[in-house]
Amino acid sequence: MTDGIPTTTRPARDGGGDPARRRRARHLFALVAAGVLALGACNGDDGTDEDAGGAGGATTATQPAAAAAPLVFNGQGNDLVAYATEPPFEDQVVIPHYDEARQPDGLDINAQICFDPDDPRRFVAGEDTLQSTTGEPGWGIFELEGDRIGELSARQVGKLVPTYQPTADNPENYGCGFLADGRIVTTDIGDQVSGANGQLIVWFPPFESRDVGYCKLDVTLPTAQSILVDGDSVYVAAARGGVFRYDATTFPTSPAPEDGCDGEDGTGAPLATGVTREQFLSADDTNGIATPAGLALGPDGQLYVSSVFNGVISEFTRDGTFVRRVLEPPAGETLGERPFTTGTPLGIGVGPDGTLYYADIGIVVSEGGVGPGERTGTVRRIRFADGEPQPPETMADGLAFPDGIGVWVP
Repeated sequence: MTDGIPTTTRPARDGGGDPARRRRARHLFALVAAGVLALGACNGDDGTDEDAGGAGGATTATQPAAAAAPLVFNGQGNDLVAYATEPPFEDQVVIPHYDEARQPDGLDINAQICFDPDDPRRFVAGEDTLQSTTGEPGWGIFELEGDRIGELSARQVGKLVPTYQPTADNPENYGCGFLADGRIVTTDIGDQVSGANGQLIVWFPPFESRDVGYCKLDVTLPTAQSILVDGDSVYVAAARGGVFRYDATTFPTSPAPEDGCDGEDGTGAPLATGVTREQFLSADDTNGIATPAGLALGPDGQLYVSSVFNGVISEFTRDGTFVRRVLEPPAGETLGERPFTTGTPLGIGVGPDGTLYYADIGIVVSEGGVGPGERTGTVRRIRFADGEPQPPETMADGLAFPDGIGVWVP
């Protein structure tokens, strides 16, 4: 793999791709015995689709500049793509996927995308270039340049690579988040169908290398997904377990035993034994979250949780009280050869004005089982009028494996 990213914008997305690489696309979803869908980090196929978008609009010269509109980042087809959040939803491939012949400097990007609130041009995203051969699944640390669609570029400055618990599936990176003091937390998924060996890990600065110190906080998560950091509370969605809340004040402050990282897991990696975890929300179809996946906090403190298999995004109060479903399939729709018309939301994010964005992974039911269809994914937004969620609007469609969402304000 490469640690550098081209600073030029990829001019267009081609229609080819390495056939061998397409064959390496991972099956990301599996039905468990109870009919619950387990979610894997989404590493797509050849990562090719529509042409890249152009530049965004400019502010007027006679009036003070308005607050810049946020951009939505999404990993799909192993490309990192940025979208304007107003029609016509222009887009740009910021990091193109790896292709040995045509894009040898590319990187395979996926999973949750997290921007550092104290250094907004630094972000974390899943990066597993060449995973099936010489690469390692992990999380890339990136620096973003540019402010608008058509002018963006990113440079990788580090990578987080832990040991993984033995699983029946490939190791899969997914969740990320920044603690208030700059430490990073991540989740990897673990087994997708049975067992509970997903991991929550805390990483310690500096991050500008491939040898970053870490300590595992939990190695027993049942299909770990997104992370949400809210002060000293760290929430983790687990597709087969609900939403868990951790007390960040019980996390170690370094990988050293005297700083709280006092144990060792089965792989020989450092493990903290004094971390506090509690069940915050149950995986329960009565509250909509049968398979919890995405987590996001609204500007007024409302908590959103996505559930892929039943196509729901539910809203809760900050203390976990169920409020309503802000997204669900129309009455009478069932999942079949075509996705729900409102999609199957995985990653979610919220803009400063409260607009909710989601990555619809495009789940279908076919003879081969249950999983993302052939370019059935979309990126969508839900706006609110007088507090009421409006029908979702499609920002991009025909996507391969869109999974994580990141919202960035220039």
